[in-house]
Amino acid sequence: MRSDQVTGRTWGAKGATPVVRRTGSRFSVNAMSAISTRGRMHFMVFTETFDTKVMCRFLARLVGHFDRKVHLIVDRYSAHHSKTARTWLADHEDQIKLHFLPSYSPELNPDELVNADLKRSLPHTHQARNQAELATETRRLFHRRQRQPHIVRGYYGTRHVRYVLDENPMSF
Repeated sequence: MRSDQVTGRTWGAKGATPVVRRTGSRFSVNAMSAISTRGRMHFMVFTETFDTKVMCRFLARLVGHFDRKVHLIVDRYSAHHSKTARTWLADHEDQIKLHFLPSYSPELNPDELVNADLKRSLPHTHQARNQAELATETRRLFHRRQRQPHIVRGYYGTRHVRYVLDENPMSF
């Protein structure tokens, strides 16, 4: 999530381009999430760069919520298949298994729909003035989606990700 991303809509006089005032400050926060076909969502918002260390921290938190093996669909981002990640996964093979999507196929990744929803849902009336406020707003939106399992289940209704419902590898 970036402070300077365009969110929402506005209006302007016919024939005139509307001007939306911004602070000029540029800052961002990162987020990752895992969703299930049952409508559960787990997430983590962080300010550091997404790397293997952050990914393993998220995976450790994720498997800590379950008493059975978690199956997670991931893209082929370098942190997902780095040597450190493979070592961590080997040490936790009884708790989690990653299923890799084909290269260059974001339309097959259900979590991309979460990202799109999050960016679309950011309220354009509230402008975060700093990184901490942006992180708080991002967490608030994720918490709202956690309380709306019908919306999370709805991400799997799009034609490109329906394959998950047939195979159901990550039913947490």
